Amino acid sequence: MWRYLVGAAGALLLVVAGLFLFRGSASTETRLPPAPAATVASETEQDLPAEPPSAAAKTREQKRFDRIDKDKNDTITKDEYFALRRKLFAKLDTDRDGKLSFEEWSVKAVERFQGADKDKSGTLTRAEFATTAVKRNAKPRCACAPAKTQAQAPGSPRQEAGDSED
Repeated sequence: MWRYLVGAAGALLLVVAGLFLFRGSASTETRLPPAPAATVASETEQDLPAEPPSAAAKTREQKRFDRIDKDKNDTITKDEYFALRRKLFAKLDTDRDGKLSFEEWSVKAVERFQGADKDKSGTLTRAEFATTAVKRNAKPRCACAPAKTQAQAPGSPRQEAGDSED
């Protein structure tokens, strides 16, 4: 029987505390700072532009266009357009004969296959194939410090053992 009385008293105490907190927060007024004088506002409004300036984010295509447009005259010439491709072609044309063989063209794929084939069997297992996935440059989600390992955490058994030896 005494448990019911203690429970009822606890419930009543919670209701009273809730009412007290509710009334206490309801009566609090938020006061705003006084408005500036009308003369000061009218003078500064004349100096300010009607619209705040905004920096438009460049699209992916605009950035690509800007990379190719070397002389920055907002037009891409034939030479500017093919300059990048010439560099890529020259990089792939390893025997410098002016022609790309399939092996020269697929050099990255061949290198990736050979790098993934750890046992040099000429075939890829599932585990080896998983390493050939394209790695994207992902942006970090936060700039948090890396988590401490248990050995680095203060009060860890490993650190306490090291402290006792000194």
